[in-house]
Amino acid sequence: MNTIRIALAQINPTVGDLDRNADLIINYIGRARDAGAEIAAFPELVITGYPPEDLLLKPHFTLQNRLALDRIIASSKGLIVIVGFVDTDGSDIYNAAAVISGGKLLDVYHKVFLPNYGVFDEERYFQSGVRLPVYQVKDARVGVNICEDIWYPGGPAKTQALAGDAHLVVNISSSPYHAGKSQDRERMLSTRAADNAVALAYCNLVGGQDELVFDGNSLIFDEDGRIAARGKSFEEDLVVADINIERVFSQRLHDPRRRRERHEADSEHIEIISAVLDNGLRPRPPIAGRAASFREGVAEIYSALVVGTRDYVRKNGFDKAYLGLSGGVDSALTAVIAAEAIGPDSVRAVFMPTKFSSPESGRDARTLAENLGVSFEVISIEDAFEGYLKMLSTSFDGLAEDVTEENIQARIRGNVLMALSNKFHGLVLSTGNKSEMSVGYSTLYGDMVGGFQVLKDVFKTTVYLLAEYVNKRGGAPVIPEFILTRPPSAELRENQRDDDTLPPYPVLDAILKAYIERDMSADSIAASGFDREIVQWVIRRVDAAEYKRRQSPPGIKITPRAFGRDRRMPITNKYHN
Repeated sequence: MNTIRIALAQINPTVGDLDRNADLIINYIGRARDAGAEIAAFPELVITGYPPEDLLLKPHFTLQNRLALDRIIASSKGLIVIVGFVDTDGSDIYNAAAVISGGKLLDVYHKVFLPNYGVFDEERYFQSGVRLPVYQVKDARVGVNICEDIWYPGGPAKTQALAGDAHLVVNISSSPYHAGKSQDRERMLSTRAADNAVALAYCNLVGGQDELVFDGNSLIFDEDGRIAARGKSFEEDLVVADINIERVFSQRLHDPRRRRERHEADSEHIEIISAVLDNGLRPRPPIAGRAASFREGVAEIYSALVVGTRDYVRKNGFDKAYLGLSGGVDSALTAVIAAEAIGPDSVRAVFMPTKFSSPESGRDARTLAENLGVSFEVISIEDAFEGYLKMLSTSFDGLAEDVTEENIQARIRGNVLMALSNKFHGLVLSTGNKSEMSVGYSTLYGDMVGGFQVLKDVFKTTVYLLAEYVNKRGGAPVIPEFILTRPPSAELRENQRDDDTLPPYPVLDAILKAYIERDMSADSIAASGFDREIVQWVIRRVDAAEYKRRQSPPGIKITPRAFGRDRRMPITNKYHN
């Protein structure tokens, strides 16, 4: 049986850590060699980490990434290695895949389609490639392309399979996560394989980088679009499978339509390049592909939040995190995620009551901390709050209390958390959610304070779903039931409730998704069944809060359109509709 074995190394590099990234790649080359692989593929721009952003504007960064590639080449004996890096021709730079053969750099593929939408900004940095090389490896032909190239039905993969007669197409990728994307991606890749009668190997990045999380889920498909192997979700993994070249060839013989398509295919940019496989033709028994279990729904979102938090904290050099526990669901869920991400011993929770804090809030905050095994401290801010009121009494003389006094409490709490952060060198985790951030239901320099906002892209209704998921995972509930059933409240004044100010969260979130994610007008949203006055109020609040969001900490993207990278609105803006 004529087969070729491929290993996909979905690994977790760190942007700019060129030496460590190279060490990680070399380690996985050894693991691929031990698995009997003949081809080892690594993710897009894996040497630099993704996305390197304006590091790409530093010529010495590109030079050092090329030196790291030299180390990898020297360690590649016995394998064809495909690895993402930044290439330069002296006049421009390219998002590139190095193809290493016989311990030497055989060729370099340059990414053809550069995404420039949503979180992507590749046209800012890179030149597009034009060549479509196909590599002859023993009796197999192998096409190589990068990430966005595979999303186009008539793109490089189709040309490589038809005009280049590739039996296997390898796509190296750094595809950021949002909820549901991995399922969409899998369907697309299956279609590409079946439509082109080609085996397809897709190697994706894993791990967190600032706001982005990469989910892994690397995939190998046969020529019918069936999954031969799937990598783990949100974990490093080596995905290995045998590609049956004879079966690909047989499939093509039975499809006369392909002959006409091949005759009409544009072969102008195709190059056939012979690769040397110096593995000594060592015998190896057949291997069965492994399809890791697939995470979906709230389990998938929860995993993304844990990985994003873990990597942000650790990759930025922190060994502990601080957060305020209020007795509410947002801070409770943030604490749960933090404890799982970096370990309960590394989490410091602080309850900061005033006269408006209910006994139940203090009780539930302490119970949650005990359930998680995290450090818990009570620091009353009542005296500080009274001190502020006394200090401002002359300035505020004759004026009724309003949101000003509420914000003072939030800002005192932020000050306390930042003092602990400075003294003990921990990262403050902000606990606000996307619903609140959308309409500005938050205090600048108060509850918005911190270095990272775990739930920044999580709507309140999803917060509750995640909290319920946490409590159902096994054993006794971690989050006290009263936290999930009590009416949400900031507890900044007597008997305060969120719904005194905001529409019910199911209504609010539905309007926010329509306005933020789908850019629907007020008329269209109201026509879909929502009260026009509520819709207009929400839109006004979203628009007015842009200046606040610009000053908020970064947070993990889990929706198709997150604030910041995805949705970029002017602060000074008179268009409201």
